[in-house]
Amino acid sequence: MAIFQNASYFISAHHLSDLPPPTGIEIAFAGRSNAGKSSAINTLANHNRLAFVSKQPGRTQLINFFSLGENRFLVDLPGYGYAKVPHAIKDHWQKTLATYLSERVCLFGLVLVMDIRHPLTPLDQQMLEWFSLNKKPIHILLTKADKLSREASYKILRSVQKEIDEKWGASLGIECTVQLFSSLKKQGVDDAETIIGKWLNTPVNHVPNFIA
Repeated sequence: MAIFQNASYFISAHHLSDLPPPTGIEIAFAGRSNAGKSSAINTLANHNRLAFVSKQPGRTQLINFFSLGENRFLVDLPGYGYAKVPHAIKDHWQKTLATYLSERVCLFGLVLVMDIRHPLTPLDQQMLEWFSLNKKPIHILLTKADKLSREASYKILRSVQKEIDEKWGASLGIECTVQLFSSLKKQGVDDAETIIGKWLNTPVNHVPNFIA
């Protein structure tokens, strides 16, 4: 989709006070460290080095904004769950992410990235609890689907979708979708672009909780 091809680095924030003004539409990408979040962003943007991909989990410790033009942004949130990150940093990011996800008025939807081999970890579920309070849409990418057989991948997909619907999706009236994704094989790119593109093309005055 052409809108993703125009992605460019915009700004990074360490504190909530560093965030740009809350205008336009933001789509946040979140996920456990090493789940393939930055690779997914790079794949969607068709840009190998747009989002930083680290061989050492826990390195991305900033909120990174990428502009798509027309006041639309992809927001790469710090990865979570890496044991070697100091407690002080963990505490800072837990508070910062919780506040950003629950209070950012121009945040339209969340793309939650999970390694298909380890879906719905306790921290993934915490992220869903924080964000679902807003009743805003959620789309889950089960990444690294190329690591499993087709049969195994679809079995996990069905299981995750069922649990999501029961806890955070249909039961709460929230749009919450799940798909298979592989950055290596470019699997699921079109499906992800269709859903995220629809969010980005929403008129600003229709964004939930939007304040002009």
